[in-house]
Amino acid sequence: MMNMDFLRKLPIPKEVKAQYPVTEEMAAVKAKRDEEIAKVFKGESNKFLLIIGPCSADDSRAVLDYIGRLRLLEDRVKDKILIIPRIYTNKPRTTGDGYKGMLHQPNPNERPDMLKGIVAIRELHMRALAEYQFSCADEMLYPENHRYLSDLLSYVAVGARSAEDQQHRLTASGLSIPVGMKNPTGGDLSVMMNSITAGQHSHTFLYRGWEVVSQGNPLTHAILRGYVDSSGKSWPNYHYEDLTKLIGLYEKSGLVNPAVIVDTNHANSGKQCLQQIRIAKDILYSCKCNGDIRKIVKGLMIESYLEDGAQAIGEAHTYGKSITDPCLGWEKTERLVLEIAESL
Repeated sequence: MMNMDFLRKLPIPKEVKAQYPVTEEMAAVKAKRDEEIAKVFKGESNKFLLIIGPCSADDSRAVLDYIGRLRLLEDRVKDKILIIPRIYTNKPRTTGDGYKGMLHQPNPNERPDMLKGIVAIRELHMRALAEYQFSCADEMLYPENHRYLSDLLSYVAVGARSAEDQQHRLTASGLSIPVGMKNPTGGDLSVMMNSITAGQHSHTFLYRGWEVVSQGNPLTHAILRGYVDSSGKSWPNYHYEDLTKLIGLYEKSGLVNPAVIVDTNHANSGKQCLQQIRIAKDILYSCKCNGDIRKIVKGLMIESYLEDGAQAIGEAHTYGKSITDPCLGWEKTERLVLEIAESL
């Protein structure tokens, strides 16, 4: 006997895609961006990736306002930088409690509504693609839900709490876009490397009621996000020595397309969002000092929104301010991106 109530049957991804279809023009934009991004991970392009945006996409209006600003900014740096906006619609919760993202609550101040959430996250990603020509990044928190957005995304992250999970690894092996595997919260890089290996290999497994065979995803790669020790203290893993250690792990692994995206927030900053500016510049300096580091570091992941910091749900609402982890505000973000481009 299961101790849960079955509320209603939700539409499958095929039905949702039919109701909210991607146009030929949108598909062409995504295909072009997918090719450009893949070239970076394959070492065929020297462009620097910035996977950048709010910690969580809680307000469609503010997120699209932010993405519109990113569009104008990328036009100024596109010879050196390729921007992939973060539209993170699912949020992992350490204890399971709290705001779980737009998929669960399209309005953070209202009760969960998964049907409205499915529609809301698809519409948000569709508008970013149709109105601003951005195919975006999202976290694959629930592998079985990936197909609701599979025709819209150009990048997928597997979080620190999920990278050791078998279903995440096997699903990643069946995707054709880059999948970043974060190091676990405890910092064991062998877990991350095993996840990358699993993602790059072929597997037979159960997926959405089907027996499937994945082809392996050669664009599966590392994300360094820092770690937390047993006493709860945050420790970074973005320094020169950390990056050279990762190079050594890749050399021993035999994996193809060795690559890392460095997360400038989370445990790398101790969730001190303004430190992302210093951390980004530190990583770029390491790239300048060592050609092998520059070759493996494909870009940065930055948590950024319209306003600095974060606010609690239920507080007097500040437009464009995170309701989860603190983010870098727009003015500082714009300055940082321009400085990164100048440095490159």
